[in-house]
This record gives sequence, structure tokens and C-alpha cells, in this order.
Amino acid sequence: MKLTPGKITAIIIAAVVIFDQVIKIWIKTTMPLDREFPVLGNWFLVHFTENSGMAFGMKFGGDIGKLLLSLFRVVLVTLIGMMLVRLKRRATTPVGVMVGFALILAGAAGNIIDSMFYGLLFDSSINQVATFLPEGGGYAPFLFGNVVDMLYFPLIETTLPDWIPFWGGQDFVFFRPIFNVADTSISTGVIYLLLFQRKFFTAKNRRTTELQLE
Repeated sequence: MKLTPGKITAIIIAAVVIFDQVIKIWIKTTMPLDREFPVLGNWFLVHFTENSGMAFGMKFGGDIGKLLLSLFRVVLVTLIGMMLVRLKRRATTPVGVMVGFALILAGAAGNIIDSMFYGLLFDSSINQVATFLPEGGGYAPFLFGNVVDMLYFPLIETTLPDWIPFWGGQDFVFFRPIFNVADTSISTGVIYLLLFQRKFFTAKNRRTTELQLE
């Protein structure tokens, strides 16, 4: 079976979303919130946390911000999906460009699933292991679910020297944010496009400018 760009894109999206969701559901149904265990010593931990906001644990504006962010994710995934369909129809589109956007789309979709459905499907993980489809209902309404994060890489843990302005004497951890497979997919897609597919976008802009000048 020949793998066309469209099939490659579909496989990447499906693989990332499934892998992301399998890990999240496993974490959600086996660990209470804030529980952790080491994978590679103290350098790589699985630490279960949830966030109601953006990638890498960032937050955005309470309940209204959460709703707007969830809706923005839905719109973003829709637009990227439409763009991928258009790129697929163009024979000149490099496969690498579609791969990059597929990674971004898959990551965004993975986190959208959490926001849309986890509040309905699970009860709270605070001080307990969450139950799937609890009798009393979930912990949040549609679009208000929390995103499950678990990948934690505290590569450097130290105390900053007192002579450093503002932060001197404070504890410092690198890398402090806790994230998930979906976040990793988005970041990988963006970095890949910027580093290895930049020519496609510059060439596209150049063609657009030439058409406007004709």
C-alpha cells in the first residue's frame, strides 16, 4: 500500500491522539492528583497534575477564560484541518509541511478532548483515583474539563545565588512546566516547520507578492 501525503497525515494525527489519550486515561484512572513516580531517577518524573488553561500549565482568565480558550481550540483545530485539506489537494505541497501541521493539529485535538469531555466522563482526582463514568456525574460541564499533564523533567534543581537581582536566594527548577504528549506534539510541529520547512512559507509569500504586483 502506497503511503500518500494524505494517509501519512491521517496516521500521524490518529497515532498522536490515541497515544496521548491512552496515557491520560491511564494516569487519570490509576493515580490521585499530585502523585508522582520516577522514570529516570530524579530527572524524569511522571507527576499527575491538571490545568484549566493553556499548554505547559499556564492559566487564562478564570471560567470565562477557560470557555474562551476551549472555543479557541475548537476553532483552531477546525482551521488547521481545513488548511490541511487544501494543502493535500496541491501537488506541490511538501510532505514535511503536512507532517508539521498534522503534529500541531493532533496535539491541539488531544487537549480539546480533555477540555470537552473529561469533566463529563470522570469525577475529581483530588485525594482519590478518579472514576470513569461516576454515578453522580463528572466534575465539570462540557468544555470545562481540565487538561491532564504528567511529563516532568526537573533536570536542574538548585538555589539561585543571592547576587542575582530579584530572584536571588530563590529555588530554581529547570525544566519546571509539566506537560503532556499533546503539548509535545504541538511544540514539535511548530519547531519542525520553523527549522526545516521555512522555504515553503517564504516561497509562498514571494509568489503572493508577485501576483499582487502584476
